[in-house]
Amino acid sequence: MTKYRISRASGAIRPLTALALASVLAGCSFIPTYERPAAPVTAQWPDTAGAQLVGGTAAADLPWQEFVHDVRLREIIELALANNRDLRVSILNIEQARAQYQIRRADQVPTLSGALSGTRQAPNAAGGEGGSNVSSVYTLGVGITAWELDFFGRVGALKDAALAQYLATEEARKSAQISLVSSVSTAWLALQADTELLLLAERTLASRDQSLRLTKLRFDNGASSALDLRQAESLSASAQAARAQQLRLRAQDINLLTLLVGQAIPERLIPAVPMVAVAPPSNDLTQATPPVAPTGELSTFTAVPAGLPSDLLLRRPDIRAAEQQLIAANANIGAARAAFFPRITLTASAGRASTTLDGLVSSGGAGAWSLAPSITVPIFDRGRNQANLDVAKAGREITVAQYEKAIQTAFREAADALAGRAALGDQLKALEAQATAERDRFRLADLRYRNGIASYLDLLDAQRSLFSTEQALAQTRQAQRTNEVQLYKALGGGWSEPAAGTSRPAG
Repeated sequence: MTKYRISRASGAIRPLTALALASVLAGCSFIPTYERPAAPVTAQWPDTAGAQLVGGTAAADLPWQEFVHDVRLREIIELALANNRDLRVSILNIEQARAQYQIRRADQVPTLSGALSGTRQAPNAAGGEGGSNVSSVYTLGVGITAWELDFFGRVGALKDAALAQYLATEEARKSAQISLVSSVSTAWLALQADTELLLLAERTLASRDQSLRLTKLRFDNGASSALDLRQAESLSASAQAARAQQLRLRAQDINLLTLLVGQAIPERLIPAVPMVAVAPPSNDLTQATPPVAPTGELSTFTAVPAGLPSDLLLRRPDIRAAEQQLIAANANIGAARAAFFPRITLTASAGRASTTLDGLVSSGGAGAWSLAPSITVPIFDRGRNQANLDVAKAGREITVAQYEKAIQTAFREAADALAGRAALGDQLKALEAQATAERDRFRLADLRYRNGIASYLDLLDAQRSLFSTEQALAQTRQAQRTNEVQLYKALGGGWSEPAAGTSRPAG
């Protein structure tokens, strides 16, 4: 390490002149020129995506308040945005990254500090305390300690990397909100679907219990066989098991929704299970009416257009976050390259000096200043700087791969949702037609059985088939609406700009 000290005697360079010269020379940067990698996906959606919706507001421009139609679901999402712990962590990560960026930004300007010091010394022990040989020096002033003059852009590169990391956490917070809105909506749809299936199971159980009573009455009167009775008992037990399963699934849905919301959900916001009227025992041998699935619609959402795959580069926060990570890795290369060059630091002070404390504030003192530049030149580090540069380059290649993977993942998620939109609508129509046919089949089987034309086995088969079809219809209806939520998420919807007061720091 070589140090140069400029005293008042030599007096060639004034402190302000040196600072001005440093600010002029600073600005050299070894950061590689950033180029956004080409998107590793096709320019169009695959053929399996089906016909795309054209026109309308893009998902990224559609606030979730307008996307969600159900008033109760909107209130639940608002509670989740206010109380979800994962989202809270994302917000705190932004504050942490902001502070880290401010630290790096502060490194570019000198830090002034005030100091008051005093020294009393004697040339040897013979002087003793208070002796004539004891000398005193007191100083008061402000100074700069080890301020690095950023001639080669190392400090600036670290600041740029910290800024990119901060911006990445901002995008990650947006992505967290999008995921939260999607997760709450999906959990809500699952709760509604399981509530519908529970109601279907309740109605089926009531119907089968009534059928069991009638079959037992026929058996007691010699009109039915023991086989018919056992089959009716089996169907009743099966309906009881389905009811218990749906009770469990519905309770788990509520627990998941409570976790996502971050607090207990008001009872008025939870879909209630309507009471099922149970027919009183009767000696009438008329068969029970078939169970009908609830006709109430699940929460509907605004249909969003797909756009082009290239739109994902600009609209999805997780892709923008991955790009900011890539920019940060690129800046780290500049900092690693700058480490090969001399590092120049400056220590300076200005103030007053006196042999007495009173002299610091009176005419008994004198002005004093010092300027001590320091140049550190790497000579031999056994490859440490080269290894750091290799680490930075490898880190950039890693972030390039992660950025490309984020694009491919986004493309796949959107393509899957588009394929679901194309197929689930047709599937739902087919199941609705099947459910209509199965209800009519049940009615005809019941009529044939009561008139002695068909066996009880035909009636039981119609009951089982109708119940399975109604279940599949409810599950497909849920899948269709869940798919709309997933498409909205995949296209970058669900984020709205924060209120004033959370702006990004100045450059």
